[in-house]
Amino acid sequence: MEAPSGGDLRVRGRRSALLLALALDMLGEPPASVHPVVWMGTFLKGARGRWRARTPLGQLTEGGAWWALGAGLTAGAGWLAERLAGAWVTRGVLLKPLLARRALFGAVGEVHAALAAGHLPEARRLLTWHLVSRETGELSEAEVAGACVESLAENLSDSVVAPLLMFRAGGLPLAALYRYANTADAIWGYRTPDLEHAGKPAARADDFLNLAPARLTALCAVLAALPAGLDLPGAWRGWRRDAPATPSPNAGHPMSAFAGALGVRLDKRGVYVLNSGGRDPEAADVPRALRLAHWTLALAVLSLLLPAPRRGRR
Repeated sequence: MEAPSGGDLRVRGRRSALLLALALDMLGEPPASVHPVVWMGTFLKGARGRWRARTPLGQLTEGGAWWALGAGLTAGAGWLAERLAGAWVTRGVLLKPLLARRALFGAVGEVHAALAAGHLPEARRLLTWHLVSRETGELSEAEVAGACVESLAENLSDSVVAPLLMFRAGGLPLAALYRYANTADAIWGYRTPDLEHAGKPAARADDFLNLAPARLTALCAVLAALPAGLDLPGAWRGWRRDAPATPSPNAGHPMSAFAGALGVRLDKRGVYVLNSGGRDPEAADVPRALRLAHWTLALAVLSLLLPAPRRGRR
């Protein structure tokens, strides 16, 4: 019997670390003082305060340089952590803060609880506090439920599937780099006068790194519709038809699959409409979306646990 190679052992260790990180995520988030994503946010906000360029080219260059500096520091820290960690158990512990499964599902549950109790103002407040950056004060109950589903689908990809996929592909350095890029996009990636040019490198980097995770999440959401008791053909049709409808090249993939599976119309005023023939979402659709998210994540994790195809010997 051929002994496993170092590469085989490394891959097995990553699978075990991945599962451990997911299990540890059930315990919640570590304190902010030792949370690596909080550190990333502190760096990004501090860097923005140091921007001085006034011309579009200068702002683009300055934003790109600061992004690259943070990316190098983050990936380097991930590389050092992986070298020092050694055992897969330690790597699993270090991977855990880069995930946000419990936080995401908990936030969605809070919004649903307020909606189900008929407290629309509280649901709007919780939606803004936990899930979206846009103004929610004028949203109807259907729009709040729809925004909740949209955020669940998009953040399932960004905050859970993507870091796991990056870790499976490149260990802690790539997972940490991804989380930094996603955090940078959340802080810098807006088309406002002061961020239009300086934030563009962060937005484009996040777009690139999310190409594979968004599509993997959408595919798993389509397949998960069956065990979740939802509409698998509708999920497939919605994904193939509406994925390009959003300004983001990635967010539309999981969101359109969720919309089709649930049979609801997701309408962000003046921006996009997904599954235009669906009914208006309601509070009862949020638990259904959560069920779909659980199954989607389960299938995504199973796909990441599959062994890589072996190359034939010459």
